[in-house]
Amino acid sequence: MQKLNINQWAEEDRPREKMMQRGAEALTDAELLGILIGSGSTDESAVSLMQRILATCDNNLNLLAKWEVRDFARFKGMGPAKSITIMAALELGKRRNLQMQAERQQVRSSTDIYNLFHPLLCDLPTEEFWVLLLNQATKVIDKVRISRGGIDQTTADVRTILREALLKRATQIALVHNHPSGNIRPSNEDIRLTQAVQRAATTMNIHLIDHLVITDGGYYSFNDEGRLE
Repeated sequence: MQKLNINQWAEEDRPREKMMQRGAEALTDAELLGILIGSGSTDESAVSLMQRILATCDNNLNLLAKWEVRDFARFKGMGPAKSITIMAALELGKRRNLQMQAERQQVRSSTDIYNLFHPLLCDLPTEEFWVLLLNQATKVIDKVRISRGGIDQTTADVRTILREALLKRATQIALVHNHPSGNIRPSNEDIRLTQAVQRAATTMNIHLIDHLVITDGGYYSFNDEGRLE
């Protein structure tokens, strides 16, 4: 049976027409992505192609956001231009989420910290270490990346963290880093660094409120676990 392209579908089934008539919320993820790429291959429509791609990552857009051009290239009809279009759209979604989070500036719990950093860290293939700078009312002053590719307990790391706090006049800080492996438990190095930062911060009247280890599916909070003095 010969497959129909989108232009041959019933008008109410075409994703662009469907979006105009019923709104974007009426479309499936595959239909929205199909609009982005415009066309599929000689064997299937854009929507069908995106359905197959989404099925490969359990219909999870967060997993799809981790893909690179070479991952999309496994599918016929997905050249670099279409792949980059999808990657750009998912990045815009992440940035929109970050802007929404920025509107809620006060940090009241570890969950608030997680929500601020999950969009930044959830898709990364390597570790990044960040410091969240807060004022006395626990309102966000800034988020600063300290290092990439792993952390290590050195005097330079502690100095860099506290220097950022002093420069921005932060009175409270939270440490945040990701574990791309998915292992939520802190390493011995994570624990040693936390202790070193807390000792140094205390001497400068800066309060370390938490250290979060973030994975794609959750987080570990030193404060919630009673591991901060």
